[in-house]
Amino acid sequence: MWEQPGSTLEKKAKAGVTSKNVRQLYALVCETQRYSEVLEAVIGSAGLLEAERKLPPPLAKVLVYELLLGRGLRGGRWKPVLARHQARLRAELARLKVRRRVSRNEDLLGPRPGAAPLPRFVRVNTLRSRLEDAVDYLKREGYGYQGRASGLEELRALRGKRFCLDPLLPELLVFPPGTDLHQHPLHRAGHLILQDKVSCLPAMLLAPPPGAHVIDACAAPGNKTSQLAALLGNRGKIFAFDLDAGRLATMATLLTRAGVSCCELANEDFLSVSPSDPRYRQVQYILLDPSCSGSGMASRSLEEPGESGPDPERLRALAGFQRRALAHALSFPALRRLVYSTCSICQEENEDVVRDVLQQQERGAFRLAHALPLWPERGLGTFPGAERCIRASPEATLTGGFFVAVLERGDETSSDPEPQAQAGEPLPNVPPKKKKRRRQKPSTP
Repeated sequence: MWEQPGSTLEKKAKAGVTSKNVRQLYALVCETQRYSEVLEAVIGSAGLLEAERKLPPPLAKVLVYELLLGRGLRGGRWKPVLARHQARLRAELARLKVRRRVSRNEDLLGPRPGAAPLPRFVRVNTLRSRLEDAVDYLKREGYGYQGRASGLEELRALRGKRFCLDPLLPELLVFPPGTDLHQHPLHRAGHLILQDKVSCLPAMLLAPPPGAHVIDACAAPGNKTSQLAALLGNRGKIFAFDLDAGRLATMATLLTRAGVSCCELANEDFLSVSPSDPRYRQVQYILLDPSCSGSGMASRSLEEPGESGPDPERLRALAGFQRRALAHALSFPALRRLVYSTCSICQEENEDVVRDVLQQQERGAFRLAHALPLWPERGLGTFPGAERCIRASPEATLTGGFFVAVLERGDETSSDPEPQAQAGEPLPNVPPKKKKRRRQKPSTP
């Protein structure tokens, strides 16, 4: 019987972990739990536990995760043991991908039992391509374009090689569930970004104008950062922070492929960044998407068997970090608008964090803006104004679970331009109008 890493192993590990490492430990436990079924299959096929009978199954999961999917094993008594089985473990992982007909590790993660498959959302990267050019390219490949959808029913009805334009986001294409575009030349060249619809909302609602200075506080893996750069038209400055050097290196590659030239990456904890630093005196927009439980992700299951949600102790630790990050972000002196978002469905990480931090501010310093008034799912009514926040779920919005809150400085006047699509009105159900021009095929690698 497999034990869950989030229970036995986590409790054992905490005894020797300093507060400096707590977040890294939680991240490791969460990711191991996320890939639990995959790890069990690989370990079982490789016969690891039969060959190493002293290796506890929960520890085996964590070690194999680090070896195959994480940062690699950097030391410890079990490194030589795993090294003896490394070739076999990698071979079994490769065989599993072949059997399931996937190319990426994340594609091994299936939806939660009983969950309906979600559409594939694809953002056209306007730093590399015009929407019309991308649509024309796909049509020449045999895809059928249906124009802009009028609502979710049209998204649910997509089948085969049909695709449409999202009813709300102006550069978001929607394909049927299971559409695999990872190896598509437009994706590999940075013209298309595979990004869930709700992951596109924070940058859209932040809506920094060209020339603005923006902070992306917890930036990796970089999809939101590239979207911010597209909104800026590469004019202005993005300061992007992340503690994980490996993820930041991967993000640098993604941003280069996407044509981003206005971003400054820093391998630094956002909480250590001084708001009084002259480099950030012009920062008026902050996107804060901090580490969270990931409980809203369709492919992630952090729950313990028989429990109704993530571990309460883990939630308390995450919410504490999120409150500190949000309060810190609001202390930047020139800040005008901030978007706080998580891929969590837990009240503790969402409405509770926003309420607690707003209560700490001077009266009227910041207020909640009414994000997308026509969006169907609102924040939980845990405090006055919480309905100004938005939530997302597979059932209500055909997306992963998500939460977004838009905070604006209280002294902002009504003349301040509203974010694009802030009113939440779906755009007309017509395909984009084509201008008379010489047809140009998007460049490919």
